[in-house]
Amino acid sequence: MTALAREFTGIEDIREKVERGERLSFEDGVRLYRHPNLSEVGALANLVRERKHGDKAYYVRNQHINYTNICNKFCKFCSFYAKKGGPEPYEMSLEEVRRVVRKYKDIRITEIHSVGGINPRIPYEYYLDFIRVIKEERPGIHVKAFTAVEIVQIAEVGKKSIEETLADLKEAGLDSLPGGGIEVLSDRVHRELFGRKLNGEEWKRVARAAAALGLPQYATMLYGHIETVEERVDHLIQLRELQDETGHFLCMTPLSFHPEKTELEHIPMPTGEMDLRNIAVSRLLLDNFDHIKSFWIMNTPAITQIALWYGADDCDGTVLEYEITYEPGKYGYKNQALTPENMRYMIREAGRTPVERDSHYNEIPYDEEDDTPRGSRIPLPVVG
Repeated sequence: MTALAREFTGIEDIREKVERGERLSFEDGVRLYRHPNLSEVGALANLVRERKHGDKAYYVRNQHINYTNICNKFCKFCSFYAKKGGPEPYEMSLEEVRRVVRKYKDIRITEIHSVGGINPRIPYEYYLDFIRVIKEERPGIHVKAFTAVEIVQIAEVGKKSIEETLADLKEAGLDSLPGGGIEVLSDRVHRELFGRKLNGEEWKRVARAAAALGLPQYATMLYGHIETVEERVDHLIQLRELQDETGHFLCMTPLSFHPEKTELEHIPMPTGEMDLRNIAVSRLLLDNFDHIKSFWIMNTPAITQIALWYGADDCDGTVLEYEITYEPGKYGYKNQALTPENMRYMIREAGRTPVERDSHYNEIPYDEEDDTPRGSRIPLPVVG
């Protein structure tokens, strides 16, 4: 008899499925979202998490670069794009990209993550040269860049197909695609919040083209705005079906919506309960995804620590700078970072074993000289 072999009020049948390793249904997902006892849902998710990873919790040394905030999609949930009243518009030249990469050249990282607004004035060659500049400055770095929405824009400006565009980007050095761009796979939410962006079927087309070229991809779900429980579950089921088909997704990251400075500012802030439940249900429904990430920038380090017992096995990474969710200046500046020492301490304090990884989840040997001094504490993200 396992540690979970007790009565879970109202979800006993789901518990039995989880213990047998059976795939959960859409109806199961809805019940897990509505089950009043979050701890029971978390315990089930933790069973799956430990089957896959034991006590390991992964982190990566990475840097984020957002090359422009000029965007013609005007999504209601976005605070990042340039608009009247701020933030001010910007577009990084290739030399500015080079300087940003050089800025952290003395810091060991393995990945650069880059996304930006949909700016139709940027020429096709810029995107290829953007990747080449990064590779010139940091040979061997993994470049994870351009959401599916950006890929469609790049293809349009280059007058090329999605497949040709991805092949050109891969030849220039693109290593994988991030997961954003669709938010929630719901036609209703698409119409109401981001109607100018590609729809779900178009997003899937980009994902399939990436898989055919051997480009790995990450998946996300933006939750906590106008989506329903049923739409969340449907999003996860659609991701699971696509992963059955392509097998190219490396990780799933539930992303917590922050309404500050958006057209949805009237919506309440996300709660820790909401963050943990979305991570737990994602872990339970996405049986064909190896990894579930808790993104500490959006969830906070404290919630990410708890999430390591609610289905998450990955904490993302050092980040260095991030400005998609938080307005630069509101919380000090756009610098938001946890050092590798902070990451390891955060994971150990949560009762897990820290494991540094690369972008493909290959483990990187641990260096004792990098360890956190005894008695140190996790600071808030670095600002200033």
